Amino acid sequence: MHDDWQQKARDKQKENKQFLTKLQSRRGKGVEKLLPQLHEEAFEKIDCLQCGNCCKSISPRFKAPDIRRISKYLGMKEGDFINTYLRIDSDEDYVVKFSPCPFLGADNYCSIYDVRPGDCSNYPYTDSYDFFKRPKITYENSTICPAVFYILEKLKSQMGL
Repeated sequence: MHDDWQQKARDKQKENKQFLTKLQSRRGKGVEKLLPQLHEEAFEKIDCLQCGNCCKSISPRFKAPDIRRISKYLGMKEGDFINTYLRIDSDEDYVVKFSPCPFLGADNYCSIYDVRPGDCSNYPYTDSYDFFKRPKITYENSTICPAVFYILEKLKSQMGL
């Protein structure tokens, strides 16, 4: 993927938002069947360890099971884990206090990868119906994750847009 993908993604944000809104109103209409193949194709070309933008700029939600699992893995009490790493955001969700994620290493490896939050393991939602269900999040992710931008461009191309 070219280095200028982020600028292209910013330039196409309005177009991509309209495209995703249109797809959502049609409930995907079969387009979701293209996602698994496009997801696989994107991640054959894009190496998350060369990017790490998601971990550097956004936070996953830490749900109660995530907090229990990660606290145990780190050998911390849940309250201490929360006080050390998390804050409550405007949606009343636990998120990391600061970006980049405190569990992201300089090599873009996650120190809690095996027990990471569900949001992390599902990100960037390019192989599920969430891709269409939440168009605002998907088009925002298109400027964070090169795979999301790649898949949007491929979908528009395949649909003649």
